[in-house]
Amino acid sequence: MKSPGSAAIPPAARTALRLNRMAARAALEVVVHPAQRQRPRTRRYDVVVGMVANSIPALDLSPWPLRDALDALTAVTSYSVARSVSIEEVVAGSALAIWVRPQTGETSATILYLHGGGYVCGSPRTHMGLLKRLTDVGNAQVLALDYRLAPEAPYPAAVMDAWAAYWWLLAQGVAPESIFLAGDSAGGGLCVALMVALRDAGVPQPAGALLFSPWVDLAFRGQSIAANAPRDYLNEAWLRACARMYLADSDATAPLVSPLYADLQGLPPLLIQVGTAEMLLDDATRLAHHAVACGVPVELELWENMVHVWQMLDGIEPRARAAVRRAGLFMRRVQYGRREHLNTEATDVTDNAT
Repeated sequence: MKSPGSAAIPPAARTALRLNRMAARAALEVVVHPAQRQRPRTRRYDVVVGMVANSIPALDLSPWPLRDALDALTAVTSYSVARSVSIEEVVAGSALAIWVRPQTGETSATILYLHGGGYVCGSPRTHMGLLKRLTDVGNAQVLALDYRLAPEAPYPAAVMDAWAAYWWLLAQGVAPESIFLAGDSAGGGLCVALMVALRDAGVPQPAGALLFSPWVDLAFRGQSIAANAPRDYLNEAWLRACARMYLADSDATAPLVSPLYADLQGLPPLLIQVGTAEMLLDDATRLAHHAVACGVPVELELWENMVHVWQMLDGIEPRARAAVRRAGLFMRRVQYGRREHLNTEATDVTDNAT
C-alpha cells in the first residue's frame, strides 16, 4: 500500500528522497552518535563482556575454542519466558533443522532462522531461548536450520543449505508471503545472501527479514570494528579467523559472501537491529543505506550501548526482550500490508523501548 500522495512522485525520486533523509541523519550522528560518547554508561554485564573478549585463545584456523565457548554461554543466555513450545527434528532439504512451535493456538507466520556464530560455530540449540521468544512475539512457527559449518564445509555450503531449506518450506506448502527470514550476525548476512540468490533465480521472496546485528562485510571495511573494540565482546582476531575459515579461496567481496556488495533491488522489507557499542555497527548501518538506495523498505534500529546480538541476553538484559518484541511488531506490520509505515530513517532506541 502506498502512502498518500506517493503516486505523484516517480519511484526514482522517492528512493533519492529516502536516501537523502538517511544521509542527513547519518551526518548528524557523526557528532552525537551514542557510540562516540566519552563516558558510556556502565552495563551490568561488562565484566562478562571483558572475560569473553579476553579469555578465548587464538583460533589458529580451528573453530573449537569458539564452539566450546558458545556452548558454555548458552546456559546463561537461553532463559526465556515464552509460551510452551514443541520441538521436532527434521531434515529440511540438505541439512538438519529443528521445528520450534507453540503447543497451543494457530500460527500466522513461519520463520526460517539462520543462527550466528561466524559461520564456524553455533546451532539451533545454542539459540533456543531466542527461538522460543520469536514463536511468541511473531505468533510463528520457527524452522531453525543447522546448516553446515566451516572449516569442514566452507562457502558456499551455508548458502546452499539455506537455499535448500527455503525450497523445502515451499514444498511443504508454506506460502512465501507467510515466510520471514531471521538471523543474527553471520546468520543475518546469510539471510541477505539467500534473498539475493532467490531473486536472481526468480523464486518468490519471503515477506520480510529480521536481521539482528548482521555481519555482511567479510572484507572488514567498517570503521566501528576498531572504534568499538573496547566496548564489545567480539574480537577482531576471531572475526578474521572465522572469515578465513569460511572463505577458503573465495573472494571476500563476492555478493553471496558479503551481501553488502550485492545488488539488493527487489528484496522484501528489512528490519535491522544493531547496538551502538558493536564492532559490527557499520556493517548494519551501511547495509541499511545501501538497501534504501536500491529501493528496499528498511527499518534501522540503533540500540544505545548494546553489544553484539544482545537479543540473546534474555536473562540479564531487559532490552533483549524489548528488541524481540519490536521484531514481532515489524512482522505484523508487514503481514497486514501496512508497509507505508516502514521507516527508512535510522531509529535510536533508548532504555524506554517497549
